[in-house]
Amino acid sequence: MPRYGMVIDLERCVGCRACMEACKVENNTPQGAFWMYVFRLEQGEFPDTQMQFVPRPCQHCDNAPCVKACPVGARYKREEGMTVTDWDRCIGCQYCEVACPYGVNYFNYKSPKKNPYWDWKDPDVAAITGGASPGYDNPDLDEKWDTEKRHIAGGGHAKGIMEKCTFCVPRMEQGLKPACVANCPPFALKFGDLDDPQSDVSHLLRNRRSFRLEEGMNTQPRVHYFETPPKEPAREIERPKTKV
Repeated sequence: MPRYGMVIDLERCVGCRACMEACKVENNTPQGAFWMYVFRLEQGEFPDTQMQFVPRPCQHCDNAPCVKACPVGARYKREEGMTVTDWDRCIGCQYCEVACPYGVNYFNYKSPKKNPYWDWKDPDVAAITGGASPGYDNPDLDEKWDTEKRHIAGGGHAKGIMEKCTFCVPRMEQGLKPACVANCPPFALKFGDLDDPQSDVSHLLRNRRSFRLEEGMNTQPRVHYFETPPKEPAREIERPKTKV
């Protein structure tokens, strides 16, 4: 059984946020919900300042506190290690959100709309596209996945449930990379089997110095970062808009 994980090269990341956009399109996430978020950090004092960009998907921890906190077993680990949510079981208690030290969980306060960013029937949009680009509705989000056939893709299906990054389970089960990885222009994100010595992620981890977020909390994340962690104090230039 593979043990999937991700490596993120901070020296390659340019803060373009193409990964964020790809994630939102692929998973039809509500406005204000960022399963992948790129923090823009500033260090130093003017005129000697430096910028650093830190992408933050779900860390898919091996010792996941959100799984332990879920009272109904809706948050669980798949066989290959992804941390996912069965949204047929989720009761929206938000315990997973409180337990997670990474801020990757989002609660659907409203019933999310399909294609929330473009009204493809709007005359102005139709004039631009000429009717050639229909609204994107990913049918994979409505399927049941895993050997137990559970609704785990998320993507804004229902009001009152928790959602987060799944490493794009529907894409992975079709032999594709997560949307954020597939759409990263500087190739800062890599995804693969951590236990396969021939995989790109294993090769990089053997040959480069890496770190993981909040390692002292013993969550054992499956997302590894190269090279140097942000220095303290690092200031966030902007914060994600969480209004949904």
